[in-house]
Amino acid sequence: MLAMSDINCIKHLRNKKGLSITKIKETLGINWRTAKKYADEDQLPDSKIKQSNGMMYTDKWGEIVSDWLFEDSKLKKKLRRTKKQMFKELLDLGFTGSYRTVCYFISDWENSHNEELDKGHDRLEHPPGEAQVDFGLMEVVKDGEFMDTHVLVMSYPHSNTAFAVPLPSENQECFLQGLKLLFSQSEGVPRRIRIDNLTPAVKKVRSKTEEAKLTDAFIQFQNHYGFEVQVCNPRSGHEKGSVENKVGYIRYNFFTTSPVMNSYEELTETLRVQLQNDRQRLHYEKQVMIEDLWNIEKNFLLELPTEDYPVFKEVETKVNKFNEAKIDNTLIHIPKASNYPFIYFVLNWDKFKAVSSDGEILLEDFRPYMNKKRAIPWISIFKDWIRKPRVVPYSRYQKYLPGRVNDYLMVDDLVVRKERLLELVNLLVTHDMKRINEEFFDLISGKNENPFGLDWSEYDSLAPLERSE
Repeated sequence: MLAMSDINCIKHLRNKKGLSITKIKETLGINWRTAKKYADEDQLPDSKIKQSNGMMYTDKWGEIVSDWLFEDSKLKKKLRRTKKQMFKELLDLGFTGSYRTVCYFISDWENSHNEELDKGHDRLEHPPGEAQVDFGLMEVVKDGEFMDTHVLVMSYPHSNTAFAVPLPSENQECFLQGLKLLFSQSEGVPRRIRIDNLTPAVKKVRSKTEEAKLTDAFIQFQNHYGFEVQVCNPRSGHEKGSVENKVGYIRYNFFTTSPVMNSYEELTETLRVQLQNDRQRLHYEKQVMIEDLWNIEKNFLLELPTEDYPVFKEVETKVNKFNEAKIDNTLIHIPKASNYPFIYFVLNWDKFKAVSSDGEILLEDFRPYMNKKRAIPWISIFKDWIRKPRVVPYSRYQKYLPGRVNDYLMVDDLVVRKERLLELVNLLVTHDMKRINEEFFDLISGKNENPFGLDWSEYDSLAPLERSE
């Protein structure tokens, strides 16, 4: 069938221009019968919904099989006829079709008559004060290197309000600490929290016969704050679609380029302010400001408890002969640890303490995952900049350059900028970016007495004059 625009062109040539069918055929390069059909015949709309046809629908066979299926539906599974049995009985009645034809018909019948089979999802209601929680993996830059951070997001679907906290891991200590911070930002505790099968909270997932079982630590935390918990079914992300969407919204709006993170506390505050400002927009469905909806919804939250909940975990561990014990899959050297048969690790979300059996603190430090980073591929980035030196001030990576190196490259002369990029690429073969910045004057000044290209006399004139005695 021709496109409607082509049909309209044929009608125009025939009715408005008065061309013959042969002329239309030659002009458009189409078959004569096609030109005749669309030029002179009416083109009426036809329904695209096709009725089922074939011998199972037009003859008696479909009705017979339907009666059998209806009868068997009242029986136990083991007493029902199989598809092959039905096919054999149809053959005895004179059926001339194939076994596959019967199978297709049975499949269609079961899909249309099984009341329990519904592939759609119920639209969930979201009363005020109900929240959904999930983790999202984001990328940041810390100390000049890439670092993964696990952002715990809490969404309130009723008002479409969200809060988020960056954390170094998704373990129990981080999860509970993150919930504490989210409650504090919300200025209250949700009445009910919907979660998926997070390992820190769920020790046994829901089955067809049993509800999900929560970990003892999470139950104790839940009892302190007084909220209810609803665990989603396995592989059912739609059951917490609000927070799933919020994780993506935060990633694509606030982490489009990896933000520079000086500390988790600073990034937490930055996200809090950004999400607070984000509430100054209309709700996607209710067409009311999200801030106004949140001001109403937060009145339904539970009060924060007066006593702070300490989040920590104690783990007993053995020490090898090298004074080493394992934490977060990393061996940690602990002085004098071999003098004790075992030691305890007191784990917080960011730090740990190694404590002897008699209570002596042997070591206190940051947990290993706090320093888990990936180097920024500066050599390949600089090589791209060498080809296009004009792009440096606009590159997404420019803000990650350390101060001295950044000032060194921010010159207006593109030829000089390209030369300096080549020089830095050669240095990066044997030095990392952090060392180049720290030893900048030793590495660069030896080749260039004035590496920044500045008029130092102007800076000297700005210096305060020494007072005469």
